[in-house]
Amino acid sequence: MALMEAKVKSVLSGDTLVLHNIKNPSQERTLSLAFVSAPRIRREGDEPGAFESRDFVRKLCVGKVVRFSVLYNVPTPSPRDYGVIILQSGQHLLDLVVREGLVKLRDDAGKKEDTPQGTELLERLQALESHAKVDEKGIWNSNQQRIDNVHDLSDPRAFAEAYKGQPIDAIVERVLSADRLICRMLVQPTKHTQTIVLLAGVRAPATKRINPSDQSEQPAEPFGTEAHRFVEERLLQRGVQVRILGVSPNNLLVGEVRHPMGSIAEFLLKAGLARCTDHHSTWLGSEMAKLRQAERHARDNKLGLFEGHVSQRSAGTGQIEATVSRVFSADTLYLRNKAGAEKRVNLSSVRQPKPSDPKQSPFGAEAKEFLRKRLIGKHVKVTIDGKRPATEGFDEREMATVTLNDENVGLQLVEQGYASVIRHRMDDTDRSPIYDELLAAEEAAQSAGKGMWNPKPPKKTEYVDYSASVDQAKRQLTLLSRQRKVPAVVDFVKSGSRFTVLVPRENAKLTFVLSGISAPRSARNPSEKGEPFGQEAHEFANRRCQQRDVEIDVEGTDKVGGFIGQLYINRESFAKLLVEEGLASVHAYSAEKSGNANELFAAEQRAKEARRGMWHDWDPSKDVAEEGEVYDASASAAGQNGDAPVERRKDYRDVVVTNIDSTNARIKIQEIGTGTAACKSMISCFTANLTNLFGSDRPHELVPLLPHFLICQQAPRTSPQGR
Repeated sequence: MALMEAKVKSVLSGDTLVLHNIKNPSQERTLSLAFVSAPRIRREGDEPGAFESRDFVRKLCVGKVVRFSVLYNVPTPSPRDYGVIILQSGQHLLDLVVREGLVKLRDDAGKKEDTPQGTELLERLQALESHAKVDEKGIWNSNQQRIDNVHDLSDPRAFAEAYKGQPIDAIVERVLSADRLICRMLVQPTKHTQTIVLLAGVRAPATKRINPSDQSEQPAEPFGTEAHRFVEERLLQRGVQVRILGVSPNNLLVGEVRHPMGSIAEFLLKAGLARCTDHHSTWLGSEMAKLRQAERHARDNKLGLFEGHVSQRSAGTGQIEATVSRVFSADTLYLRNKAGAEKRVNLSSVRQPKPSDPKQSPFGAEAKEFLRKRLIGKHVKVTIDGKRPATEGFDEREMATVTLNDENVGLQLVEQGYASVIRHRMDDTDRSPIYDELLAAEEAAQSAGKGMWNPKPPKKTEYVDYSASVDQAKRQLTLLSRQRKVPAVVDFVKSGSRFTVLVPRENAKLTFVLSGISAPRSARNPSEKGEPFGQEAHEFANRRCQQRDVEIDVEGTDKVGGFIGQLYINRESFAKLLVEEGLASVHAYSAEKSGNANELFAAEQRAKEARRGMWHDWDPSKDVAEEGEVYDASASAAGQNGDAPVERRKDYRDVVVTNIDSTNARIKIQEIGTGTAACKSMISCFTANLTNLFGSDRPHELVPLLPHFLICQQAPRTSPQGR
């Protein structure tokens, strides 16, 4: 009896196997075991013992190389070969199935083969069957339980909810395509469910199929046949574990199929025979990262579907550090690097509440404020993930991952329900590196009803512009002028000393002007020319104040409805900072009126001495000349340009203060000497005479009546020397 070798592809029943050529798997043949018949597995219901019989042979043979010989064949009605199969262990499969009572001898077994070898085999099988009957094994057991196999699920969603996340032992009955399997799930010992299961997280190319409507043949997609064979060789009729994750829009179960070696989806991706899909990312959780890594391996090695793939160069230059200078919207930021250059970036894979969606748009301002409070003025780390090319109505945009204290900003937005996750195309390269976490966070936010997923709209805040008219400004002035250090937010910087501020607790919007200083005017458009250092003052105010939390003291209003006062950032007067940088000068009248003149004059003096900003060419001699004083150039230059400081000569003299000017704090002094005594004598005599004439009991009040020229004639004085 000549023996041939083949590999067992599948087992149709306890007595029938499908074999294929070891070197050419496409060459197949069906072989039935000679002389025996097994219970049949049928769609309308399995015969008693059919599953046990088939499962016994399946575990022994599927995927293994066996030796076989054909004893006879039956040409009609359907041609079939009958023979014997010898396992790798040397055992005869016929002996094993008959001994276990999983098949029975045919009534016409003796008529099929009358050779000596056939007669000897038949006698051996008859003896084994007799022992199985006596021992009541397999089909000879009268108490054998019937297994109910359900083929059509009436309610896939209910089934998915009942078994979601639970590992279920199953057998892959058929591979429809690389990502679509028919699985027999052993949900209970006597109840099985056979249905289609879609592989979660992957999409494989389609195989060749026949259109049932017109019987036309639809060719396979590239690598569709290879992907189908890849899965079939590894899973067909193998024992697997199925973890149901959900239901597809077509009411098909979606799950993870795990071979003892691991997830078949991961192996399929690693071979380049499928691509990742984002539809099931939230169900897979952390497992999705493994699938993406497997796909990346195939792409990098140009395997399968990626054999012609050209790796795109990363648009990023590694991680950089920057400062958030402005929050444009809940998904768009302006960043300033260490060199002072500013650029706009979009957060990768997230989208702000859609302005066009009536359910989402009310949350736009709240989402922007959430981001402003956390990011404005903060140092962040930025990684450019890619660029989105310019389209109609949109410029080219850089997509970036922004982290603050090692926490992803985009993820925080999604977790709070202030942003949704963009559904990328499969070939998009600008997606976030934590895309799967974003999807999971979005699903969690939706379930919890956070942010824009809350059916109840947020409380709308409407700010009243009290600077729209002078009358409105004056009415609001009464309320604001009574308060000190009113919390506010700088919404817009109009110039170095002029701002638009929001006062949340009053729902007020104000045009706010800094008091006590005069800042140069900046150009309002490219065609306009600003004053010297006006643009620098504007940019300085932008850097320090734009969208920052500040405090304001309102002192008055101007002619157009602007509110005048002090603005404090980090509890420091911004007017003083502006003056100190040489980007504004002190307006003496308003500074003295506001009560911070000394602070501003001191800041201005420091700016002058440091030659900052508008004082870059300051000449101290001009200031002294304007005040009528003598400028000591040597004293001013002391210590400059590397020269040694000039030591001042000390000359102490006794003087008496003769007058104090209350308007400018200047004093007049007289050096004490011989003339001082004569002056005192004249004043005493003059006071005594006037007292006798007018009877005043407060002689000192009469001193101003003494003619000034007499004092000048009788008492020599020094010239005014200080303030």
